[in-house]
Amino acid sequence: MKRYFLTSESVTEGHPDKVCDQISDGILDELIRQDPDSRVAVECLTTTGTVHVAGEVTTQGYADVQRIARDVLRRIGYTDPLFGIDCEDAGVWASIHSQSPDISQGVSADKKANKDQGAGDQGMMYGFACNETPELMPFPIMMAHKLTSKLAELRKNGMIKGLGPDGKSQVSVEYVNDKPKRISTVVVAQQHIDDVPEERLRKDILEKVIKPACGKWMDKDTSIHINATGRFVIGGPEGDTGVTGRKIIVDTYGGVGRHGGGAFSGKDPSKVDRSGAYMARYIAKNIVAAGLADRCEVQLSYCIGVACPTSVNVDTFSTNKVPEEKIISAVNKHFDMRPAAIIEDLKLKRPIYSKTAAYGHFGRDDPDFTWEKTDKKDALRKELGLR
Repeated sequence: MKRYFLTSESVTEGHPDKVCDQISDGILDELIRQDPDSRVAVECLTTTGTVHVAGEVTTQGYADVQRIARDVLRRIGYTDPLFGIDCEDAGVWASIHSQSPDISQGVSADKKANKDQGAGDQGMMYGFACNETPELMPFPIMMAHKLTSKLAELRKNGMIKGLGPDGKSQVSVEYVNDKPKRISTVVVAQQHIDDVPEERLRKDILEKVIKPACGKWMDKDTSIHINATGRFVIGGPEGDTGVTGRKIIVDTYGGVGRHGGGAFSGKDPSKVDRSGAYMARYIAKNIVAAGLADRCEVQLSYCIGVACPTSVNVDTFSTNKVPEEKIISAVNKHFDMRPAAIIEDLKLKRPIYSKTAAYGHFGRDDPDFTWEKTDKKDALRKELGLR
């Protein structure tokens, strides 16, 4: 019997790194809304009472950075200086300039007609899928996201009083023979105002968040830690400086599978850090949905200014039902992995990115998350002679 443990974490939308991701993607959405061909690479940093935005943009549109940053803070729930930053009085600084012409010439518009637009950067991107959840995602990260999204929901609707916007979850899962068997440990850290009794908070979080999300997977031996230090009042940007792109494992597969290192938020889809990773997930998910493998990891790599990927690899971890060489051949036939084709096929020139910036880019049931479709599974099965 093969037995092991895997752990994944998630963070709420009020975590300072996620605040930055949402501001960066808010700016991207505003520019794409006005000019779908915008080239955007925007980073954000936040600390006590301040937001700093910097990056490179080439666009026919205009983004009011001050308004966008304050709208994001307001939507998240940073409306009171008590939480270290508030939407009305935060200082917002912007330093944005045009994109380098050395990059622009590699992704120029005159190559679009035949989809030979070059990649916006070099690098490798990974996509992953497995059949242990309905979303074809690893079980630990899906459970961690359920906890953080539920924390935010109950904070906003007032079902748990006195919560702040910042929070984190962590879920450890025991696997037996590569299948999730039980949750061994749940960790929740939730910001709260000073006069909320910790015991009441722990009881509310256990009964209203953890048990509904994880109950059937827990047993008498499951360890539960809620605000394990005994206090979480100072949080958000006051407690921890936030930076765009610092939660790339939360954004993807929770540490299961590999990661190429590139962040997503604030980048338009000509940047293959984003579009290539979305395509890799799309491919991996269709392979698993087609029943070609129980687990699948897809690696794509690109050279700046060159359209076709420099390599395509499929790893099924010995769970494949047909030879991997045949799967790779079918992938190359049925998926166009040139950046312009990815952008067109997945409809990526739309202002859809703000909602990707919290609770994961994958495993989401939302029609705008086009990389989650499994519309190629039948074609793959037919190509490989499966009914």
